[in-house]
Amino acid sequence: MKKIWKNYKQTILLLIGLIIGAIIGLIFGEKAAVLSPFGDLFINLLFVIIVPLIFLTITTSIAKIKQPKRLGKVITSTFVIFLITSLIACLIGLTITYSIKLVNPNDTKAIIATLSDTVEETSEELNLLSRTVQAISVNDFREILSKNSILALVIMSILTGIAINKSDKDGEKFLSVLESANTVILKLIDIIFYYAPIGLGCYFAALIGTFGGEIALGYLKTFIIYTVVAILFYFIFYTLYAFISAGKKGVKSFWSNIVPATITSISTCSSAASIPANLKSAKGIGVPNDIAETVIPLGTSFHKDGSVIGSVFKIMFLVYLFGANVYTPGGILKVIGVALIANLLITAVPVGGGTISEMMIISLMGFPMASLPILTIIATIIDPAATLLNVTGDSASSMLVTRLVDGKDWLKHKK
Repeated sequence: MKKIWKNYKQTILLLIGLIIGAIIGLIFGEKAAVLSPFGDLFINLLFVIIVPLIFLTITTSIAKIKQPKRLGKVITSTFVIFLITSLIACLIGLTITYSIKLVNPNDTKAIIATLSDTVEETSEELNLLSRTVQAISVNDFREILSKNSILALVIMSILTGIAINKSDKDGEKFLSVLESANTVILKLIDIIFYYAPIGLGCYFAALIGTFGGEIALGYLKTFIIYTVVAILFYFIFYTLYAFISAGKKGVKSFWSNIVPATITSISTCSSAASIPANLKSAKGIGVPNDIAETVIPLGTSFHKDGSVIGSVFKIMFLVYLFGANVYTPGGILKVIGVALIANLLITAVPVGGGTISEMMIISLMGFPMASLPILTIIATIIDPAATLLNVTGDSASSMLVTRLVDGKDWLKHKK
């Protein structure tokens, strides 16, 4: 019993905090929002360390790879796995939404009525190239030190790691400083997580208490279908990925270590805030440090299974709502392409991180800009389940990357 408590103490305390928070939210309803500041305090503490954590973990992990072949193989394998698993998620979303209509004609009037009368049509077209440049770069150094510039930060971290790697002995001094800073940041995370059960419990209580109210049947239907799909995807596909990575032992190791990341993702609704817990989960599974510290932060920007499925749901919701025709090979490919592109523009923060992505969907699919509130509502109600897949999918992907880089027996050599 003592051994179980020692190994799973943090997980048990997080679960207790989550359960108590849910009970408080259900009992007191909107009054539970009074606890929101305690939850916000925890989220703010996490967000403060997100930028240095991403920069230090990616930069040092890449800089420490002294074998050029391994460095190239890790990065290449990472993006190959991201692409394959994202396509699988996209196809799952398409299969479900083509089989089940998310909104019926009877619901259309009620849903359109939720649109704000103050939202005006805009003729301004979304320039894909400009949006891409804005997403991957900033024009001032201080702007890269923001959680709103995660994609640009990730790219700069990769380039810095490569630059250190190519600087030989001159780069070793800088690497030593960064490694020391990384150690301090990880210790700081441990300190912050002492407050996690209370912070996450209060955050979840406020979330449960304020969520609800009258909602159009189409939204409710979308929420239920998406949640069921997310749960099935979570258990079936991540078990499959773990098995492909390391057989039965991989499955056992994955499910023995993924709970903390799962709880944090559901509670915070933020991939960025879940990075510390997800890194611990991946390393606990047995993923080598250099791969875990590369895949997990990169996944926050480039790999989001839940958001990909969510983007398909948003697209198909509008397709059914406005009677658009995408039932052709070209239409299907367009839905897949838009879902994957929009996914890259979703920031790793709680509700509201997908606004640019939703504008991209509306523009590229040719829907009226006044439909933006519809997608905002959908994003809000599916956010917990989507974040769950975004976060845990990165750990599963890190196992697949390790399988490609270190071979089928990688878990047997776990330290």
